[in-house]
Amino acid sequence: MKSSSGSVLRKFVFILPLFTLAACSTLNSSKVSGTSSGSALTGSSVSNAVLAPMGNGILGAAITQLAPADRRAAVEAEYKALEYAPKGEAVTWKGRSGKASGEVTAAQPYQVGSQNCRQYNHSFTVDGAPQLVRGTACRNDDGSWTPLT
Repeated sequence: MKSSSGSVLRKFVFILPLFTLAACSTLNSSKVSGTSSGSALTGSSVSNAVLAPMGNGILGAAITQLAPADRRAAVEAEYKALEYAPKGEAVTWKGRSGKASGEVTAAQPYQVGSQNCRQYNHSFTVDGAPQLVRGTACRNDDGSWTPLT
């Protein structure tokens, strides 16, 4: 009997660290994935404090083609894709002007030091002209994202 219980104990001691590592991996990705329900991806507005570090997002100078309200919708969609969307799920936006729309798709999160980072694509249309930009952003400790230039 002792050898049987010793064997079980050894297996438990070996397997426990594996579960711990798996849990850490899940916790790190949930930081950026947030929710998969989609409720955070549509509707609710994002605070200016969280959007400010994003500046113009990855749109750069192309953002000047958008009306101010449309600019906010575009950058807000970038934030929601980075913070909440699962890999490959598009976050769409439509400008209030009716002349612009787009979608943002983020890739799998990855670690750079202690920061979560994601590559992402932002395709948008202004007055019927489609455009695509690609970039990377990293998550700050306060929950905001900063695009890398």
